[in-house]
Amino acid sequence: MDLRSRLARIGRALGGEPHADGEAELHIGDARFDDWEVVRDFGELEGARAWRQYLGERGVDSVLTADYPLDEFGRGDIALRVPPGRWSEAEQLLDDS
Repeated sequence: MDLRSRLARIGRALGGEPHADGEAELHIGDARFDDWEVVRDFGELEGARAWRQYLGERGVDSVLTADYPLDEFGRGDIALRVPPGRWSEAEQLLDDS
């Protein structure tokens, strides 16, 4: 058994599956945001969280969504979404950064 398998087994024994930091900010399979517009797609949670925070600091509401759970390292298909009608503003902010 390799080290990763051992650590995962210990983590499960202590009360849970391995997960990435910040995963609580991610909405997985949540239909409430289906009509929100996708501004950017990401392959990892850390970068997606940074851009969501950037928009929030500039007054633009945004959420991170995924159709499926991420792997234990925070990788997967992640969408940064904004409410309908805010795409242009969000896109401009991201392009100017």
